[in-house]
Amino acid sequence: MLEQANRSLKLKSWLSWSWTYICAVWFAMVLTMIYVLRSPLKLQDTLTSASVFLNTLTPKFYVALTGTSSLISGLILIFEWWYFRKYGTSFIEQVSVSHLRPLLGGVESSTTTGLFSSVNGEAEPRPSVSECKVWRNPLNLFRGAEYSRYTWVTGKEPLTYYDMNLSAQDHQTFFTGDTQQLKTEDTVMQKAWRERNPQARIRAAYQAIEMNHECAAAYVLLAEEEATTITEAERLFKQALRSGKREQRVQDQITTGKDINLLVYIKRRLAMCARKLGRIKEAVKMMRDLMKEFPLLGMLNIHENLLEALLELQAYADVQAVLAKYDDISLPKSATICYTSALLKARAVSEKFSPEAASRRGLSTAEMNAVEAIHRAVEFNPHVPKYLLEMKSLILPPEHILKRGDSEAVAYAFFHLQHWKRAEGALNLLHCTWEGTFHEVSVYPKKELPFFILFTAGLCSFTAMLAMLTHQFPELMGVFAKAFFSTLFAPLGFFADKMESFMPSSFWHQLTRI
Repeated sequence: MLEQANRSLKLKSWLSWSWTYICAVWFAMVLTMIYVLRSPLKLQDTLTSASVFLNTLTPKFYVALTGTSSLISGLILIFEWWYFRKYGTSFIEQVSVSHLRPLLGGVESSTTTGLFSSVNGEAEPRPSVSECKVWRNPLNLFRGAEYSRYTWVTGKEPLTYYDMNLSAQDHQTFFTGDTQQLKTEDTVMQKAWRERNPQARIRAAYQAIEMNHECAAAYVLLAEEEATTITEAERLFKQALRSGKREQRVQDQITTGKDINLLVYIKRRLAMCARKLGRIKEAVKMMRDLMKEFPLLGMLNIHENLLEALLELQAYADVQAVLAKYDDISLPKSATICYTSALLKARAVSEKFSPEAASRRGLSTAEMNAVEAIHRAVEFNPHVPKYLLEMKSLILPPEHILKRGDSEAVAYAFFHLQHWKRAEGALNLLHCTWEGTFHEVSVYPKKELPFFILFTAGLCSFTAMLAMLTHQFPELMGVFAKAFFSTLFAPLGFFADKMESFMPSSFWHQLTRI
């Protein structure tokens, strides 16, 4: 099987490699056939007629031609710029990669894997995880009980459609996408997650409950979307947990990954409800139990929820124990891991830290460890300090974050700023270290303009300049155009003369007769 797959890959790579040479040979054959058949096709007469026609054109035609070209390229430039500002990529480049690359033999090597373990408890194989990718925010807020408050006050949506669409895909994959034959209520819930209108999602959830009163996924949606308070959301999550367990007892065992995913999600959200309602010790216990019950769910980052709850309890020894387990080079890093480690080391020295005294006597070993930890954290995500130091205003964190990006910085600072403020002098040490070392280099690199925007800008400017020069100096531009085209076609004439001298005329005559 593996050998057959390798053969297939080799064949595809060979075809992709040979495609360029095949096109070159085909192009050369076409040129040769046109040259051979120039007499039957009367190409010489056609070219003569075309040259006579072009010589009779007035300068106004060339002005109109270059002006129209400039206008069209300008419109393309405006569209490309708007598309780049809205979507962060070039439209022409995206179409080329999406549609033309597969035709030219390009192979996509991306693979997608789920975030959950397999049904039998064994870890499913997955490729190495890149740090710079979109992850689900482990501390994401509740839509009905928290995000909706922003909408009620401002009339604006706190989440982008892209973010909500990613969440819908997650819910479909984790809650309803692992069964071969979906139940009727599962089919309804699949459509419910895809609905863009919140009221339509809620109606679909009630429809699924009417079909099956033990539909746990429907109660999850109601807890997330309809509940306007954390207490109400907790009640619905408890109902979902009871329904999920009853469904499990009916089946005698969990038979699908969907059941595991759903129960883990419900228990995690219940722990988050307890944390938000002030029952922090209960939340910590629930999170620890969940991590013990499903030890292979490190990709879910439940330990980040646990770290935040332990920091609220000021249980710094327990925080250090969690960091010792998860701050490992083989595991994906996060701003929570790096900055919490920096906070613990800064807390040990920040109360008595003074920049003036440190500059006179030098840094102690503990202070050096704290500074190095801050360096490591800022190098991982340079956006966080501005939010922790309140140089930038905080907004509601999204449901998905980009590792090492601004969205991760917002999500971290939104929940952890209070913990930094609680440690006296920690923010001062962060400010001194960041300002002295990273202030100039911590700007996240901006995206470069795509090639096609620069190309269309140059084309628009060039054609506009040609239109202006043709309008002002029509005779001089005519002489320039004739000289340019004669120089351009000189290699073709030289090639034709060489072909005539190399091949006897009788040979070409016989070919044309054939």
